[in-house]
Amino acid sequence: MARHNAIGRGGHEGRGGHHGSLKEYVIGFGLSIVLTIIPILAVIDHWFGKTATIVVLLITAVLQFAVQLLFFMHLREEEGPRYNLITLILGLIIVVVVVYGSIWIMDHNAMY
Repeated sequence: MARHNAIGRGGHEGRGGHHGSLKEYVIGFGLSIVLTIIPILAVIDHWFGKTATIVVLLITAVLQFAVQLLFFMHLREEEGPRYNLITLILGLIIVVVVVYGSIWIMDHNAMY
């Protein structure tokens, strides 16, 4: 019986497949830089009003999150059971519950 291991198949290739090319990393890095510069300039140069600036910050934050997941964490390349995606969704649910719960507690606290 032939035995296959990660070393016999080229290191990391046996445990998760392809991990991105230089082109993908450069594109991801460029998008990250642009999505960092936009909110900085929007705040420093007062491009928008208060509400619009907050919306721009939130949109660029979500886009930055997506870029990090797709280009650097290789979420789109996962095969088989999508454990990384399931873990990510669970983490997001926990964060939303903790943040919303904290806001709810502070809002309904009779002390303030």
